[in-house]
Amino acid sequence: PVEEIKEDIDAAKRTSDKIKEFSRQMGTGGKPTIEAAGILIQTLGDFPSNINVSQWLLSGAKTAFLQDSNTLIMRTPELVEVIKYLKQIFPSIERITSYGRSKTAAKKTLEELKALREAGLSRLHIGLESGDDQILKEVDKGVTAEEHILGGRKVIQAGIELSEYVIPGLGGRAKWIQHAENTARVLNEINPHFIRLRPFMPIPGTPVFEDYENGQFELTLPHERLTELRLMVENLEITGRLCFDHWANFPIKGAGWLFNLAYSGYKFPEQKQEVLDLIEQGLTIDESRYAWPKDLALLNGVTL
Repeated sequence: PVEEIKEDIDAAKRTSDKIKEFSRQMGTGGKPTIEAAGILIQTLGDFPSNINVSQWLLSGAKTAFLQDSNTLIMRTPELVEVIKYLKQIFPSIERITSYGRSKTAAKKTLEELKALREAGLSRLHIGLESGDDQILKEVDKGVTAEEHILGGRKVIQAGIELSEYVIPGLGGRAKWIQHAENTARVLNEINPHFIRLRPFMPIPGTPVFEDYENGQFELTLPHERLTELRLMVENLEITGRLCFDHWANFPIKGAGWLFNLAYSGYKFPEQKQEVLDLIEQGLTIDESRYAWPKDLALLNGVTL
């Protein structure tokens, strides 16, 4: 409910005001400081809300993220009210971001999405995962490639920045070509501002993990995954950025392997060849030097 969300915003404001008050008492003119945040946490306890607000203020308090997986599904007038209230209470905010689903964006009217943008919604993160209909159906994504395109285009047309997430390796050894080619096709149709890669690892308790365990789904090996990535990049004709902002992406640059690229990513088409050159560099490295155990999925979040 809107009022419940407003209560959360108000609670954050009270915490923020207390930190600023401690700062004034310490002679800093109310500017948030680490010392003031420390006093707040010592006084009121190390609750996540106190820690989060403290860190946010110290970082500049310029961005906010609406949780969680599909905030866009809220009724548009109610979400507009929340966004406006957030900016009213925290006027320092310059960017508001949220997760959303392509199908939800596709069902919103362009006027609704524009209203959200005018209220202050700056950027949406959408899980594309794959542009291949067969793979999307197999992983029960609940959306088609064409719905991805419709939703993504509509978001951009409304003036909202768009990040699309892609999962390299989601097609396994059997479908890596169609995964790479169709994902590139859909991304070209959308032309998002950012493409963010989140390499695939099956998680225990999911159907695909069971397929992996019984041999029905074969994970791609490092060189195979780089080859898939190369095919996708070769087919990309976008004017946004390709980002490798996650620990599971292969490190390829710098000291040894370090493909931990800057958060902003590589600008296309200007740096497309640079990405392809880095992939070729990775393919020259003996993949046996790097941990890629058969039970990779059991690592479940542990950095290789």
